[in-house]
Amino acid sequence: MSDLFSSTEVDRSAPLAEQLRPQTPDEVIGQQHLLGPGKPLRLAFASGQPHSMILWGPPGVGKTTLARMMATQFQCEFIALSAVFSGIKEVREAVAQAELWKVQGKRTILFVDEIHRFNKSQQDGFLPFVESGLFTFIGATTENPSFEVNSALLSRASVYVLKSLDEAEMGQLFDRAQARALADLAFDEEAKTRLIGLADGDARRLLNLLEQVRTAARAAGVSAVDGAFIEATMAQNLRRFDKGGDAFYDQISALHKSVRGSSPDGALYWFCRMLDGGADPRYLARRIIRMAWEDIGLADPRAMQIANDAAETYERLGSPEGELALAQAVTYLAVAAKSNAGYNAYNAARAFVAKDGSRPVPVHLRNAPTKLMKELGYGKAYRYAHDEPEAYAAGESYLPDGMPEPGWYAPTPRGLEGKIGEKLAHLRDLDRKAGKK
Repeated sequence: MSDLFSSTEVDRSAPLAEQLRPQTPDEVIGQQHLLGPGKPLRLAFASGQPHSMILWGPPGVGKTTLARMMATQFQCEFIALSAVFSGIKEVREAVAQAELWKVQGKRTILFVDEIHRFNKSQQDGFLPFVESGLFTFIGATTENPSFEVNSALLSRASVYVLKSLDEAEMGQLFDRAQARALADLAFDEEAKTRLIGLADGDARRLLNLLEQVRTAARAAGVSAVDGAFIEATMAQNLRRFDKGGDAFYDQISALHKSVRGSSPDGALYWFCRMLDGGADPRYLARRIIRMAWEDIGLADPRAMQIANDAAETYERLGSPEGELALAQAVTYLAVAAKSNAGYNAYNAARAFVAKDGSRPVPVHLRNAPTKLMKELGYGKAYRYAHDEPEAYAAGESYLPDGMPEPGWYAPTPRGLEGKIGEKLAHLRDLDRKAGKK
């Protein structure tokens, strides 16, 4: 894997990302929450004693670089495996090599990239060797290790979260790359800004883009690179977006929370970000329908209809016309009255039923289609609500005998649900007057 920083010795024939590989923690750009003075990885480097760890972060932030740097700093042999390309055979070979080095008095760091792509049994295979100290295990993942790494392996490793580089850090990397390997090209501010934007926080991608620009500039006989040249030569579909990864779920979370927070601009921003990143509009349509039921509910039942209609419109029109309907549904949901009362009531009822025993149906609520059932009293004393004043059987109970009223559904005072709350309060008052406790 290519990495992102600098080396004092530059191989001009190597890829730009390889030329700028760091050799010490001081050369690393970014990750100061881990590598700054007194921070966890800085202390780990200072200790001289490696420990097993999981490096979690998006692509191009230096996970492999840090693992290799540790091998150098700790004077360990280094074995790198990719879970994408490796299997049991490669793991066994790595174990055999580590055993050979141990006999020779050498320590080993085993680095496994994309560790989340190994299944449970494959991940379990590392445990005895980590516990015995045969090697120090370092795993790298772009996915949340809480979900993707076995708890047994996770408990034996420290987890460090790496972050995308911000614009200032990307600017530092850009300047370093230009000074050390692209001195023959001059970039104006617009070109620099566009390249940093296209890299989208991925340092390795920025260096790859710079290599593409260098190749294109030399082919065109250009020494001064401006924004127009970047626009003309660089592909535009470069935003980092993994439809099955954390970035995907982080963005759908941001969309949902923007709707819940009644921010139409925020909701539209994340909706468009996901479309721009390649999200399936049908998936977004399903999520929008879910938002209507979870966060708006009976406060505005029109929200469910609008969400359903938008999903159907997309099916009829497709992209890009159908996306307008989804965008307007998102906007309506964001400005609609909010209530999670129905959502909470459902969850509370499900939780109660899951833990409670099987209470029998009260006799007066049972159906009586046969003579025997009628003789047993099924349905006896049932009060037909439509025959009662206000079509309400005041004082009646519809719960199992002996079960207190749980009060799961508590309407909010917002939107239509405010009216529902007023009606329920009136019905409870009728119950009290009828003597119901």
